Amino acid sequence: MRRIHPDMVDDPDLRQAYAYPDRPWLRLNMVASADGAAWLEGLSAGLSSKGDRRLFGVLRGLADVIVAGAATVRAEGYGPAKPREDRPVPPPIAVVTRRLDLDLAGPLFTDAKTRTIVVTCADAPADRRAAAAEVADVIVAGTDRVDFAAALAALHERGLTKVLCEGGPRVNAQLAADGLVDELCLTVSPLLVGGGAARILNGQASQTPMRLAQVLEEDGVLFCRYVRKGEP
Repeated sequence: MRRIHPDMVDDPDLRQAYAYPDRPWLRLNMVASADGAAWLEGLSAGLSSKGDRRLFGVLRGLADVIVAGAATVRAEGYGPAKPREDRPVPPPIAVVTRRLDLDLAGPLFTDAKTRTIVVTCADAPADRRAAAAEVADVIVAGTDRVDFAAALAALHERGLTKVLCEGGPRVNAQLAADGLVDELCLTVSPLLVGGGAARILNGQASQTPMRLAQVLEEDGVLFCRYVRKGEP
């Protein structure tokens, strides 16, 4: 990997390049095709690359908590985050779900070294909430839908202030609409997809002014880091 903005540096220190600021921070990490598709045949793996997978691991290793929507967890077959040489205790996965339609007997819950978190709302089925509480920490935020500001506040109260969100597009759109996105790490795959794939934000329209803070490149794949305008 090499930095192409603002300085040309081969093999930059990714942990340093993507270090979190010393305050609560929400980072989105997504991959898209050159024409903006967020997946290929329903999955993000077809858009990924060796460098993207390496950065994926680094970003997870830097985070206090990894947030993902239930649809993404199901489609991508999520398991728990894996220990790393520099992070033997992995961060928890926090699953956002209104209906609690999760496989509570799956590896994400049974194999997690750090207890999985379920973020839901008060109107979620009571029996499913009780079942989830047996295998996960449950955060109730909002009434008929998840209140993301309240959910983030609850994560922060647990000391989980370095937040990495891995989507999906509907979760991203809600976070952006609520003004909660501080940073976007976007991998741009040199591939044209077309068709009906969603963009990385898919839902309520909103505008979050961003500035380009960094671009890395490897094998034609761009790794762009945008931060909210006004942030250093």
